[in-house]
Amino acid sequence: MKSNQKSQITSGRKDRPLNSPAFSAAWSRALGLALLMLSAIPSYAGIRPVLDNNTPTAKFSRDLQQRGGNGMVTVIVQFRAMPATASFKSMLTGGGAIKSRLHAIRAVTMRVPVSMLARLANDPNVAYITPDRPVNLTSVNEAYTTAVEADVAAAQFGLDGAGVGVAVIDSGVADHADLHNASGASRVVYSQSFVPGDTTTADKYGHGTHVAGLIGGTGVSSGVANGYLAKFAGVAPNVNIINLRVLDQNGSGTDSQVIAAIQQAIALKDTYNIRVISMSLGRPVFESYTLDPVDQAVEAAWQAGIVVVVAAGNRGRDNSMGTHGFATIGVPGNDPAVITVGATRTFNTATRVDDAIASYSSKGPTLVDHLVKPDVVAPGNRLVSLLAAGSTLDKANRALEVGPSIVGTPKYFRLSGTSMATPLVSGAVALMLQQNPALTPDQVKARLMKTAWKGFNQYTSSLDEYGNTYSNQYDIFTYGAGYLDIDAALNNTDLATGVALSPTAVYDPSTGCVSLINTTSVVWGSTSVVWGATSVVWGNSVVWGANTIQGTSVVWGSTSVVWGANSISGFSVVWGATSTTVSPMSAFSDGDDGEN
Repeated sequence: MKSNQKSQITSGRKDRPLNSPAFSAAWSRALGLALLMLSAIPSYAGIRPVLDNNTPTAKFSRDLQQRGGNGMVTVIVQFRAMPATASFKSMLTGGGAIKSRLHAIRAVTMRVPVSMLARLANDPNVAYITPDRPVNLTSVNEAYTTAVEADVAAAQFGLDGAGVGVAVIDSGVADHADLHNASGASRVVYSQSFVPGDTTTADKYGHGTHVAGLIGGTGVSSGVANGYLAKFAGVAPNVNIINLRVLDQNGSGTDSQVIAAIQQAIALKDTYNIRVISMSLGRPVFESYTLDPVDQAVEAAWQAGIVVVVAAGNRGRDNSMGTHGFATIGVPGNDPAVITVGATRTFNTATRVDDAIASYSSKGPTLVDHLVKPDVVAPGNRLVSLLAAGSTLDKANRALEVGPSIVGTPKYFRLSGTSMATPLVSGAVALMLQQNPALTPDQVKARLMKTAWKGFNQYTSSLDEYGNTYSNQYDIFTYGAGYLDIDAALNNTDLATGVALSPTAVYDPSTGCVSLINTTSVVWGSTSVVWGATSVVWGNSVVWGANTIQGTSVVWGSTSVVWGANSISGFSVVWGATSTTVSPMSAFSDGDDGEN
């Protein structure tokens, strides 16, 4: 294994592992500086701030408030009502241009002079302005089929995902025999690139192809007949893949590219029966999910009837701010509507009783909103799936190619991360919707969480390549509702009513205890939440597997954890911080070969 680098907080460079002493020190300094900037909002010497005393600061994200000078900036402007074309012309008087229209969230991407930002903010129709932030990947292969009971789908139910469309918003999907149907035709039924200046929809980075294979690969190129000791098939090997490429050859993209892809998935929903969006990418949290434009986009997809499955992130080892990996969930995994997925390791055994959390899997609660995340966990460590030959990841990590035992060209690749856990859940959702197309996204989420296996040991530890030990405990901020159990989900017939929003954790300073309350603030609004205290079927003791959800019981682990006392160094970060340093939207896997 080469490095502990997990791409959620990288920009495509691989010159310094994220968990090395050098990185930890650098990240600590950078994050500390960012938090200081957020709390004090100082003026930089020699730079005139964008905002004057008459500008409504609430309309600006904090990372935009101190932009100064006379240069140009690309921003996403959210409106209360989408303006007419004539209004845009008037609005852009003095320079600037519209790059894209994001109707799904009533927004546009603009390239404008910095001096124009204050005028935009004073427009009563403008709701919120953010930079067009970069986004990152979230990815490491062990045996996972039996761990999540995926092998029963075909054997017991005859399900393979046929007819269901899964939109893979990632780095593209390469042509591969395992993504063809029995007649030899590709099941990648639609492809489009949202990478500026690059219309190629193939996978130059090598991440999206791996993800697509875990969702819907047939394994036809593997098995004994092809010189492999195992068959590497996806969870739903007959789904249709909608390839929406947003990440470049380095695994990086921007908010506007991701939003445009989500918007296109919504537009194509009926044409290709898109019922699932799989997103193994993200970036840090800068504001509440109620303002973040990417979160608003995934909520629009959810409301349109598409289940959105998102990787939690790979910062579970990050203790640069004293949080022991807590409060590191990325965007859009911080949204209460979506299914946010953490990663486990299976130790290459067929049973799940010895499985444990991967130490790099990001943990909740989410920054700003304090939502309980992840929602579920699934295997993500050292998973073998499809190789995009010649891609950036492939060329940089030849040792991770998985070839036949006889002479032949490798067709598979090994990756690790929450990027790999996410498509397993996406495939499971496709099976559920093939079985019962009438299920709503909230019913799918509630059923997956209720039926998740909850038999973890209370404590576990693991080693990275440097010999560092990482300890984890069984709590709802680490494992969520539990371990994906496809057999249980397909055998369950309960139908939840209301919305299945992830709950909010509330810290009571008078008692030092944390409790859960319903989350109701989303785009579409609701007073009916699945996890209501009066609901027997969907009560907290059933969904999260504990007899209590407050105090310092087993569900919260020991009394020494971050949220237990305000004397803990990371306490103010977990319960008070609003942002981290800028890093690109990217895939949550980058060639790190997982952990032992």
